[in-house]
Amino acid sequence: MKTKIVLASSSPRRKELLQSMGIEFEVIAPTSDESLLDGERPEDYALRLSSEKAVSVSKNLNGNVLVIGADTIVVVDNEILGKPKDEEDAGVMLSKISGKTHHVLTAFSITKPEDEILHTHVVGTEVIVKTLEPQEIQGYIKTTEPMDKAGAYGIQGVGAFMIKGIRGSYTNVVGLPLVEVIEALKKLGALDLFSDDGSRK
Repeated sequence: MKTKIVLASSSPRRKELLQSMGIEFEVIAPTSDESLLDGERPEDYALRLSSEKAVSVSKNLNGNVLVIGADTIVVVDNEILGKPKDEEDAGVMLSKISGKTHHVLTAFSITKPEDEILHTHVVGTEVIVKTLEPQEIQGYIKTTEPMDKAGAYGIQGVGAFMIKGIRGSYTNVVGLPLVEVIEALKKLGALDLFSDDGSRK
């Protein structure tokens, strides 16, 4: 029986990344409390949220289903930057990453019904940002692109203007580390991208 894959995310970027691989899946928006716990490390925070998102969806399902939950955060100077609350908050975040190298952490968890967590992993990428002029920050905020993104920028959009370079996975910065996600799905027997003759399945 074929395994059904569900993406527990309302992120259009994650949906587009999975679609680019030709993977068949369904999208169900998750629920989770994104509050940071006292003393929680960035990696632990992202992993916890990815698990909670996946479980919030898988607990309502049954059958041969795998649910992927993910959470992306930006860490600069040991501070976690999530999605900005408003334009002022976006400006503060962009000022904090200006001229610096920060880390993007994306955690993903794969669960099945009965809340069983089968796989969890966190991937880190270093992102180098140019020094931003005040008018660049304000102009970028006016595009509205920063408002639903961790760290207040999108590397795959207009925000590319500020990215001097990255060390690590590009898709991780967009919102889902495809290499690691696909490898996990393959190990769980839920995915085989190519047939024996090399053609796409």
